[in-house]
Amino acid sequence: MRLIEATFPSKLSEPISTAVAAAQPEHQRIVAGGDDQCVLRVLCEPGEAQRVVDAIQAICGDTDDWRVVVLPVEATAPRIEDKEGEAERAKQRTTALREEIYQDVAAGAGVNADFVVLTVLSAIVAGVGLMADNVAAVIGAMVIAPLLGPVLAFSFAGALGDSALMRRSAITSLTGLGLGMAAALCVGLVLPVDLQSRELMARTDYGLDSFALALASGAAAALSIVTGVSSALVGVMVAVALAPPAVAAGLFLGSGRTDLALAAATLLALNVVSVIFAAQVVFVWKGVRPRTWLERKSAERSVRINIAIWAALLAALAVLVVWTNTLA
Repeated sequence: MRLIEATFPSKLSEPISTAVAAAQPEHQRIVAGGDDQCVLRVLCEPGEAQRVVDAIQAICGDTDDWRVVVLPVEATAPRIEDKEGEAERAKQRTTALREEIYQDVAAGAGVNADFVVLTVLSAIVAGVGLMADNVAAVIGAMVIAPLLGPVLAFSFAGALGDSALMRRSAITSLTGLGLGMAAALCVGLVLPVDLQSRELMARTDYGLDSFALALASGAAAALSIVTGVSSALVGVMVAVALAPPAVAAGLFLGSGRTDLALAAATLLALNVVSVIFAAQVVFVWKGVRPRTWLERKSAERSVRINIAIWAALLAALAVLVVWTNTLA
């Protein structure tokens, strides 16, 4: 459930009340405030909340003195009974608001000191764990690797056609992977790289199962944030798909094994494309799109092009994997 509180000029109370009622919320009330302002309180499901927020924004868009706040509701009394014959509304109840998703993903799309430090530390721990064939250390490094945020932000921006967020998250993602690879390269220059480590050499081996892991990770990550479920565990899944091959490539470069570094980089490219493609498909499937009709029309072409590009890259990598395995 969501509690929506909105303040707006009193002259807009009638059209807003009508528009909110059309969304069929569980409860709504408009009270007069000071300075010719009204306060609206609406209790509704997430799917209804999206329509309410969109309606208020559409009516108040040309004015300056308005604000909408969305709050999660833990419980309410009396208990709200499920209504019969509302399959579509039941489906929408599992979808978070567009604004909630944007707030979550945009927060992880920027580069800051914490992001840099966590990325470098996770790469060092992962590098040592890979060389020592220590699975626990590798998994521990993935827990602190902050790679989920920018990857999801990029996929979400692609579904919205938001070029600014896409550009910012792409820079952050490349920065994170580059920092991780650079830190691992330094480790590879200082410490001897054990080519007998199964964990390390596993990052040079890729097949169709690699696609399955990366696709599942990307889809699970996007679905978790769209449905409002904690993304901590799927964040580890995404980090496992992205960070170890990047770290392995850095270690191999540091040890002078460019052939093995290229194989690890290929696995990294495969995983990146798969994660982004799967996450973007899930966002589109769950109905993540711009608010207004004009924005949707301008974004549709961008979304189609993005998905087509990532699908083509995925197909090309799949052909490369099959061809490589055939030669082997």
